[in-house]
Amino acid sequence: MKRFIKITLASIALIAYSCTDLDDDLEDSLTEEFSIEGVSTGGSGGSTGPLLSAYSRLRNGSAGNTGWFATQTVTSDAIAVGQKGGDWFDGGIWIQLHRHTWDAAHERIGETWNDAYGGIGEVNSALESGNLDANQTAQARALRAYFYYRLLDTFGRVKIVTVSGEDPPQADRAEVFSFVESELLAALGIPAVTAAMDLSGSPLGTTINNYRINQYAALGLLAKLYLNAEIYTGIPRYMEADWAATYIIDNSPYILCDDGCVSPNLANRPEVDSDPENLVGYATVFAPNNENNPEIIWSIEYNSVGLGGMNFSQMTLHGPSQLTYGLDAAPWNGFQVLEEFYNSYEDGDARKEANFLVGAQTDFSGNALIDFASDDDDLQVVYTPEINELEPNSIRQSGARMKKFSFELLGRQDMNNDYPIIRLGDVYLMRGEARARAAGDWNQSLPDVNAIRSRAGVAPLSSIDAAGFLAERGREMFQESSRRTDQIRFGTFDDVWWEKTNTDTFRSLMPIPIAQINASDGTLTQNPGY
Repeated sequence: MKRFIKITLASIALIAYSCTDLDDDLEDSLTEEFSIEGVSTGGSGGSTGPLLSAYSRLRNGSAGNTGWFATQTVTSDAIAVGQKGGDWFDGGIWIQLHRHTWDAAHERIGETWNDAYGGIGEVNSALESGNLDANQTAQARALRAYFYYRLLDTFGRVKIVTVSGEDPPQADRAEVFSFVESELLAALGIPAVTAAMDLSGSPLGTTINNYRINQYAALGLLAKLYLNAEIYTGIPRYMEADWAATYIIDNSPYILCDDGCVSPNLANRPEVDSDPENLVGYATVFAPNNENNPEIIWSIEYNSVGLGGMNFSQMTLHGPSQLTYGLDAAPWNGFQVLEEFYNSYEDGDARKEANFLVGAQTDFSGNALIDFASDDDDLQVVYTPEINELEPNSIRQSGARMKKFSFELLGRQDMNNDYPIIRLGDVYLMRGEARARAAGDWNQSLPDVNAIRSRAGVAPLSSIDAAGFLAERGREMFQESSRRTDQIRFGTFDDVWWEKTNTDTFRSLMPIPIAQINASDGTLTQNPGY
């Protein structure tokens, strides 16, 4: 991330007003260090070295309207992309994802496959170069395991390519699971995850760099893997998920960002008193200046200059909202939050305020934001939680908008927020779920669930069941590409919800892209049902 950037009024010439102090206000906000109770943690870890190309492949499809994010999110009960007249139809691909009617030629599904194998190819090249030391080799194997985790989760049966140019046979899902597990264990230098494992000899080490895999990141990946093991292989591995998560919680320096975590609000409009000067707690984890946030264990580095690919502001905001933040381009007005999901948050939940943009919108100076192409007689832009229909004329102002990865003044189409892959809040929930499932008692998750709820400013629960846990996990993990996987694990992915009636159980796996099957000379076969 680039932190110390002077922003000039020329960047906001599109807004008809003047404010002589704007330059100074914005520069002061951008150059202030992130602080934890006053302790500076400024300075980006940066991405350099022989694994740069391999790590860079993570940006493809992870935080934009393509690939992994699209398939994990638009297929869930949290987000839809409504067709707004001639906008966002795109051959029906978004409607197909929402209604679970996709086929093997679906563009977003093909991108998910290609992005993962592109990353695998970069890792294999780095490993074959002979230029990696022991730590970098361990990182590379763990990174490749993560790309295979995405393939395992999405497609199940794939080819395990570890040498450039090889064309191995298609492995079954259990074999892919075993490969991912073995690579992560090898990177950690241990034969198995146990309650008393010793990582002192791990080549990964414990150095804190959010853009690189250390011991805690690898354990976080193992926790994800083991939590879903029963889905992937038919064999539950909940104790190992608990042990991996507990090791991170008990031994790592990461903290749940609560009131002590404060960062400047880079979307604070100088003339709008209702805009907070600072972000606090949960909201700081996803802010444009989150590169050193102490809750993030491993993240994808995004930057508006040179490290693009995160474009949530463009994907979700209505065009006139360009004038709210002084964005350099009009947003595309696509992604909408489903009303039932939005309403699953209680009032006073800090995550509700951080995650969503709703209600009447104003411009950079706080005046009513006008949409002269409004669908009704009310010209002010008002984001309403209710959505009239998925297609063909989803009202352009309907649906709460994604705001978790918060915006910044004068933002570009590519955002500066880093995207967490492993963070401590998720680790707490993984441990709570693993303990509950292992014990057959969802109340065993309450200590970890209530730690998360306490941070959100909502009352602790005295009891919980599976549905309650899934709802709580949804509230915490919104927009972090976990909802599809979570719904599959909890058995709700083939349920009926708003504008979605298809209950095909085989769709818990995506189809192998037809282009890959056609190019494989018979060495790839299709998943059942497609």
